[in-house]
Amino acid sequence: MITIYHNNRCSKSRQGLSILEASGKDFEVIKYLENTPTETELRAIIKLLDIAPINLVRKNETIWKTDFKGKDLSDDAIISAMVNHPKLIERPIVINNKKAVIGRPPEKIKEII
Repeated sequence: MITIYHNNRCSKSRQGLSILEASGKDFEVIKYLENTPTETELRAIIKLLDIAPINLVRKNETIWKTDFKGKDLSDDAIISAMVNHPKLIERPIVINNKKAVIGRPPEKIKEII
């Protein structure tokens, strides 16, 4: 099953959703601002993406700039920040079995579907 972590207010996320809809494949939409991944789920996503936690952070968000920017944060602290402030999670994230991508640009989603 394909899963998209989606924020409807984000144009890139909406474009990613359109790509999945056009694929004709079954997928699940998780509105991660309403249904925030747990720390365990977020760690699993980061592992599938094969990136460091900091690379999943939206660094232009106000909460990042005011509360976290410039601090020496551990991976655990970064993951905790994303769980507590889901706006910090980059989007869209698409997972298909054991593969995952951040849909930026949205066309990257086609690589795994």
